[in-house]
Amino acid sequence: MSHVVRRGDAAGAPARKARKASAAKPAVDQPTRFRRQEDYAECRPVHVVWEVTLACNLKCAHCGSRAGRPRPNELSTDECIDIVRQLARLGTREVTLIGGEAYLRKDWTTIIRAVRDHGMDCGLQTGGRNLTDARVAEAAAAGLQNAGVSIDGLAPLHDRLRGVPGSFEMAIDALRRLKAHGIVASVNTQITAAVMPELPALMERNWQVQLTVAMGNAADNPELLLQPYQLAELMPLLARLYSEGMERGLVMQPGNNIGYFGPYESLWRGWGDDSKHWTGCGAGHTVLGLEADGTIKGCPSLPTSDYTGGNIRDVSIEEVWNNSDRLSFNRALSTDNLWGFCRTCYYAKICRAGCTWTTHVLFGRPGNNPYCHYRVLELEKQGLRERIVKVADAPHRPFDYGRFDLVSEPIPDKQS
Repeated sequence: MSHVVRRGDAAGAPARKARKASAAKPAVDQPTRFRRQEDYAECRPVHVVWEVTLACNLKCAHCGSRAGRPRPNELSTDECIDIVRQLARLGTREVTLIGGEAYLRKDWTTIIRAVRDHGMDCGLQTGGRNLTDARVAEAAAAGLQNAGVSIDGLAPLHDRLRGVPGSFEMAIDALRRLKAHGIVASVNTQITAAVMPELPALMERNWQVQLTVAMGNAADNPELLLQPYQLAELMPLLARLYSEGMERGLVMQPGNNIGYFGPYESLWRGWGDDSKHWTGCGAGHTVLGLEADGTIKGCPSLPTSDYTGGNIRDVSIEEVWNNSDRLSFNRALSTDNLWGFCRTCYYAKICRAGCTWTTHVLFGRPGNNPYCHYRVLELEKQGLRERIVKVADAPHRPFDYGRFDLVSEPIPDKQS
């Protein structure tokens, strides 16, 4: 499963369509999920990411939800339509369907049509395997507007990570089919340790990138995870690719765990506008996540065991959104839960340790995020770097996590 996001979002699918860049930043259409001041003030769930099934036809080594088989008690069509009604009443403007693989639900286009009929935008995240022309045509007719297709490296690496030979070519074919049917398509890439050398070759389309996070299958395969100190190499590379993409009319959209407050922050959050920057995790503040059995969370990527606010079969989404502490934790804009480096950081009150998901699944609690470019550079000035080391296995459930220790050490002498 891929959760790649646009600047300022907690999770999502591509909605910005790049035009030919001719100035310092690309001209882009403002997406419906773009946050307005009143959205924050009113705590409106502007963007909802909805896992409609956990069934999947890939076997990804980094899948956070451990997708494969459907959940035992997934929602009926009628229950899904009722969810759409509730979201419309709450003021949601965009719904992104994910899985598993969303199109493995027989009624997936019925859900798309309902979302569009209620005045909301609808997107899709997909691995692209067997996203046939007939399926794409049906989705386009139902009103699907945009789709992100996961490509995690060139063919050998992608196929190995996705667990199915030929999945790279199927993903490329899916991009062609989406474009042919008028659906705005982009590429999503999980940044693993292995993919870094291949990133330049992947910048051929509008592109969303995020760091692979230590959840689910990725927690079982820690060698896939980038070490925090490697951000010193990754961030300049992404900045170069961002600039090269602009020259070709392409847009790179870094995810919510890319950043924070390093020298390229204005690229990640503001298209080069120095006044724009990361303003904190949006989970449960302007973002909502739903699981296929009706579980309600503030962000679809957050661990189910720690962040479930309720279930739509027991209580309305509105009641959970307005009253659950497990969803409202980001609304107080507090620094009380910060610890370690993040507790003393100059940007603590604004940043609040970046992406909650990235941190919680490492240490069992949020508030201290080693995947921060500013932090890496500050430690580098002291001759230090940080590594994560796995110390406990995950219990092998959807959206689970193990436990990692954070090791601070002198930077090895490059000449030794």
